[in-house]
Amino acid sequence: MVMAESGDPLVFTVRRGDPQLITPAKPTPHELKLLSDIDDQDSLRFRQPAIMFYRGGGSQGFQNKDPVKVIREALAEALVYYYPWAGRLREGDGRKLSVDCTAEGVVFVEADADVTLEQFGGDNLTPPFPCLENLLYDLPYSAGVIGRPLLLMQVTRLMCGGFVVALSATHAITDASGLVQFLNGIAELARGAAAPSLLPVWRRELLKARDPPRVTCTHHEYDEMAKKATPMTLDDMIFRSFFFGPTEISALRSNVPPHLQSCSTFELLISCLWRCRTVALNYDPNEEVRLMFAINARSKFNPPLPAGYYGNACAFPAVKSTSGKICGNSLDYALELVKEAKEKVTEEYMRSMADLMVVKGRPPFTVEQTYLVSDITRLGFADVDFGWGKAAYGGPANNGSLPHVASFFVAFKNAKGENGKLVPISLPAAAMEIFVRELQALLKGQP
Repeated sequence: MVMAESGDPLVFTVRRGDPQLITPAKPTPHELKLLSDIDDQDSLRFRQPAIMFYRGGGSQGFQNKDPVKVIREALAEALVYYYPWAGRLREGDGRKLSVDCTAEGVVFVEADADVTLEQFGGDNLTPPFPCLENLLYDLPYSAGVIGRPLLLMQVTRLMCGGFVVALSATHAITDASGLVQFLNGIAELARGAAAPSLLPVWRRELLKARDPPRVTCTHHEYDEMAKKATPMTLDDMIFRSFFFGPTEISALRSNVPPHLQSCSTFELLISCLWRCRTVALNYDPNEEVRLMFAINARSKFNPPLPAGYYGNACAFPAVKSTSGKICGNSLDYALELVKEAKEKVTEEYMRSMADLMVVKGRPPFTVEQTYLVSDITRLGFADVDFGWGKAAYGGPANNGSLPHVASFFVAFKNAKGENGKLVPISLPAAAMEIFVRELQALLKGQP
């Protein structure tokens, strides 16, 4: 939680202008564009919030400019190229989604806040940001996405001259990589470019189901649980962020046998976190538990998806075991499961996933007893430059619509100047104590 210097939660006032609909700066085609069968799965029908904090000053020529005006005008120009964003989702037969390119526009809000960047944390900004309701207009997860604006953006000026860009984007239109591409397009236009350097590519037919569809791979992420799981109590939930730099990663690797030392940092971390979390939640030893993680599959295709493709191209492979096996075995047991699941993500896996959507009616992810993790450290949210330099923080604003299930990795530099990954975790208070104890034991090589 963001805290004031006194240790109390940070409280500030935001004055918002009326929400505006920003439409493309020039006429755009009015057409119906089908989404892919990866895009329109049930679990992506929500709006994902992201946030970027910027310092004041600005690069040459931007020192005296108003970021609200600059970004609003650049957004209208960007919608000429990304005109589906200005449309509305429609649902057809078989729950098939399409975008009606109506040019109705995206929601934009201008705001001012009586707070400074330093009060938010300055160079040590860490998610999740519980003040999101002040910095992002209207974020009702339950409101649905059909027939509604596909993007909400609020630009808030701060007292220090800095500003905050917060947005929520309909996940069915894009994944995180595609969203960063869109934001970079807006930023380039804001800095005076005639057009985005990477032009958008729609081509959603590249990831449509085959005819006839054939599910050739195992997709545990969509399997129903074998039996009714014990629900997690959501009372007394707390958030805490954990830093993993070179020292911590080296310590965790000391728990790994020689034949698994080649594992990636991502594989090592998610295995460690899954094990600690499973121990902390104290499931029945016979209950099934799962780990899901996001994998960008753009490079898995032959030929690769075209540069500029901004649709969803991620897989969410799931591994499952029993709580007793995860807790009763050493870390390498979970790590082996993770490596096997990651290696299964191929072009055929993605084709099979698209076919499953049609065969099973676009089922949602199974999130009971599941831990969902994504790594956005290399996506470049913080590199988006509207003319005021890179963001002091850029990335997810919180753990999404399922904070008790999901975590993400963001790039972070600690007080010692070490670069690493910051991971926000949400757990009931009692479980958090156990999680910390288990993590510390692994870091000491004493699981």
